[in-house]
Amino acid sequence: MKLLKHFNIPALLLLAITMLTLKFGFLDRQTGIILALNQWQYFLLVLAAVLVAAGGFFINSVFGFGKDGNPDVSEAKGYNIYIALNLAGIGLSYYLSNGLEKSMLLSGLFVLAAATMYVYATGLKQMLIVSNVIVALLIALPVIIVPLFMMFPILTVVSEEVRAQFTLLFRIFIDYTIFTFIIGLILSFVNDLANNDTDYNAGLSTLPILLGRGRTMKIVLGLSVIPLGLVLYYANEYLINLIYALGYVLLFILGLLAYFMLKLFSAKATKDFIHLESILKLVLLFTAFSIMVITFNIDYVKH
Repeated sequence: MKLLKHFNIPALLLLAITMLTLKFGFLDRQTGIILALNQWQYFLLVLAAVLVAAGGFFINSVFGFGKDGNPDVSEAKGYNIYIALNLAGIGLSYYLSNGLEKSMLLSGLFVLAAATMYVYATGLKQMLIVSNVIVALLIALPVIIVPLFMMFPILTVVSEEVRAQFTLLFRIFIDYTIFTFIIGLILSFVNDLANNDTDYNAGLSTLPILLGRGRTMKIVLGLSVIPLGLVLYYANEYLINLIYALGYVLLFILGLLAYFMLKLFSAKATKDFIHLESILKLVLLFTAFSIMVITFNIDYVKH
């Protein structure tokens, strides 16, 4: 049981829920299209992503930069667990991508993700801003992996009509990826605020250590305006006639972002920043669910 705390189970659950929602709550609801992977293959894709992410969380928790060793895990045992997780995850991704005749390209994403998480944990974690961008990219990566595995391999064999539909769906996934990246970037800065003292003692160079908590909080507040504006834009542009989807987005995404910004003003203690992290993780969860709510609302209006 002691090992479980090193795997960041809530984050792994969020990753799996996001990918499952994108498939079963969105892609499967589209009419007139075929997808590259069937149901059980998609479950293997989700499992592959979870395994690689678990390996990254584990190596960062146990042997990450600034860690002097861990009483729960010996070095040999730790690296055996890390290697086993990555071999399993990358192996599954290669199996799936090889069946799609895109083995080097698609499985390469998993190799790149695994390598990036390792380099981040053991070195890049100490690099100002770069580490935050890497964390945000890794948070957003599972969103774009879905269309790359489900639609990209068969783009050249589907009809012009389906290809046009795929193009539209790709754009939607890109929008969700960008939004997820921005929330992930804000989340990484809030995590730095929460871990300011331990990061300082570990010799890390983060924005709060360089600029102080006050200035960093102002930067985070400024960044928070971006997703807030994006939600308002998309709500007005695309959801104005979808009453249930509009209500959901305004309440569970816009409302939480507004709450986050208000609480940021009064945040002082570590527990305050941990609470703000939880709010942002809820934003990510409800953002994933939003694509399902919008899809069902469209289907409801149609019928």
